[in-house]
Amino acid sequence: MAAFGHTFPFYTGRKPTFPMDTSLAVIIAIFLTSLVTFIILLPGIRGKMRLFWMLRVVTSLFIGAVILAMNFSSEWSVGQVSTNMSYKAFSSEWISANVGLQIGLGGVNITLTGNPVQQLNETINYNEEFTWHLGENYAEEYAQALEKGLPDPVLYLAEKFTRNSPCGLHGQYRLAGHYTSATLWVAFLCWLLANVMFSMPVLIYGGHMLLATGIFQLLGLLFFFMATSLTPPCPLHLGTAMLHTHHGPAFWITLTTGLLCVLLGLAMVVAHRMQPHRLKAFFSQSVGEEPVLERNPEEGGLLSPRYRSTAESPEPQDIPLSEASSEVPCEDPDCAL
Repeated sequence: MAAFGHTFPFYTGRKPTFPMDTSLAVIIAIFLTSLVTFIILLPGIRGKMRLFWMLRVVTSLFIGAVILAMNFSSEWSVGQVSTNMSYKAFSSEWISANVGLQIGLGGVNITLTGNPVQQLNETINYNEEFTWHLGENYAEEYAQALEKGLPDPVLYLAEKFTRNSPCGLHGQYRLAGHYTSATLWVAFLCWLLANVMFSMPVLIYGGHMLLATGIFQLLGLLFFFMATSLTPPCPLHLGTAMLHTHHGPAFWITLTTGLLCVLLGLAMVVAHRMQPHRLKAFFSQSVGEEPVLERNPEEGGLLSPRYRSTAESPEPQDIPLSEASSEVPCEDPDCAL
């Protein structure tokens, strides 16, 4: 490298940048494909049921896509600053650049973009990711970044999230990410169960699962907020400016979706008590099927559901008994007379 006149260390190559996280792109593509498929089937539904069916599908797919996408998002805490700073180690040359920091549940993403991009006869446009997922070694990824010779601003921010850093950001965000991700996976499971319940004549249980979906999302936000806000912030000095982080789009989108699920779940519980027939009509279910809870003596008096049609006549019906069942043995000798 010295033969080419470059200052040690020199980063010989950079990762190809994609305008969007590949995990998010795959998730969005899957849910959009599902939405398009349901839209194609829409003309086969008659009357106002078409509007109700479309509203249910769009809302359900939106909630599921948000839960799954935010679990892989890297924008739970974000920060950006424009400043003048040193570019390489062992060099006095400074550059003007924009530095971005995105903290997700599984790692951090650091961007460095020159202002302008072409400076010092180089293209300054870096997008580096450092992860702490289960099975991933953050210290090893940081050591590889040192060997590559990444620019100073990227290495400086990555070093703040190492385990040995006095800032303690590694344990703080790693713990918050693990607990938040776990609760979001539980929320996604509740969303799947809610959709199964909605396709069956047990709408009240679907409302309960939708309510649980929102509660687990809000619980995950509480874990992330407590783990990241109860400790003093670590100063991040970059040249002549300081980088400050705040809650990113993933945090606020999850909060909005969680509140939406809670409101919809409560609305379904109230509607099941006040207007059960309209609720069944909204879910395109027959209003003639009503669940009846009866005590089963064989199961110790537990309540067991039995479904009957409201079109059945409430009047008692005379059911003829078979000859075998109608003949009752009599032990009294007078019966023979």
